[in-house]
Amino acid sequence: MELFTGIQKFNEPLYLESGRILEPYQLAYESYGKLNADKSNAIIVFHALTGSHHAAGRYENDTKSGWWDPLIGDEKVLDTTKYFVICINVLGSCFGSSSPMENGDKEPLRLKFPVITISDMVKAQMRLLKHLGIQKAYAIIGGSMGGMQALCMAIEYPNFSDRVICIASTYATQPWAIAFNRLAMEGIINDPRFKNGHYDTEDFAQEGLLGFAIGRMAGHISFLSPISMDKKFGRNYVETDGLYELFGRFQVERYMQYNGNSFAKRFDPLSYLYIIKAMNIFDATRNYDSLEDSLAHIQAKLTLISFKEDKLFRPYEMKEIKDTMSNIGKSNLVSFVCIDSDYGHDAFLVEYDKFDFYIKKALEEKARDGK
Repeated sequence: MELFTGIQKFNEPLYLESGRILEPYQLAYESYGKLNADKSNAIIVFHALTGSHHAAGRYENDTKSGWWDPLIGDEKVLDTTKYFVICINVLGSCFGSSSPMENGDKEPLRLKFPVITISDMVKAQMRLLKHLGIQKAYAIIGGSMGGMQALCMAIEYPNFSDRVICIASTYATQPWAIAFNRLAMEGIINDPRFKNGHYDTEDFAQEGLLGFAIGRMAGHISFLSPISMDKKFGRNYVETDGLYELFGRFQVERYMQYNGNSFAKRFDPLSYLYIIKAMNIFDATRNYDSLEDSLAHIQAKLTLISFKEDKLFRPYEMKEIKDTMSNIGKSNLVSFVCIDSDYGHDAFLVEYDKFDFYIKKALEEKARDGK
């Protein structure tokens, strides 16, 4: 598989939904496979909240592959002998794109960085894709926040792709998800080491921001499900801890501590604040009269995939998109499946064999022009 990683800088202004302007800015991206002669074989993959543009393959000396490696590569579902797959790091993220702590050669903007929306992320990505000569994608696909981006692109750029695949996502973030994000926000901003955003970039390399770690633990609970936690941990106790020690731990507690603390060392807290804000305010109906009015713009074939035990973006949220499409006479453009999975929200990053068939089917379906 041919892998390329790059950063594209833009000097023209990006007019944001908030009314503010971002200039200059940059986007980090990664591509797999080759773009064909007429540039018609591109598949755009959108990453989730804490993901990055490194969706597949493995860097030298790395022990882990990209976050969707089982699906992207030669002879895989997103077959890089056939498709040119590209993943772009969203604005606000801490993996190379412009963010509160990444401002090119200038001082970090920190809390002066503008609030970014999902629509802003997509607008910036469209500029990069056009810079690469991609006027139309073969398909666009994303899970969780990536699904928000895919839906947003389908609505706001209806002719850009004939195939849109949204996984474990929603058309508008609901109170349950916003509440979990608030816990993370409170943990970050109330930690003394956060210094109102004036920390040094190396401050947390050795020891992550404690408030961030605690907030991440809370968020991680929403990524799983009661059933998957029962299966993974049960009531097993840490072997080296005493049952009657006040701070002795169950296995699930140790797992949460490890996950939260390790994450807080590798992800920038300001980036996290800005991205969860973008997720919280995501609402595909905000600039339209209703969900019907919003979805009426979609011209692509829309494939919606949810998971039965997803507690973060519940299956009925995806089904509402399907039902609304049907109610406005677009039933021929939408399909919905709820995967029988106990894992929870993160099933789209783990249980590939339960939903890869539906991705493959969506990619093989003929589009409006018969291609």
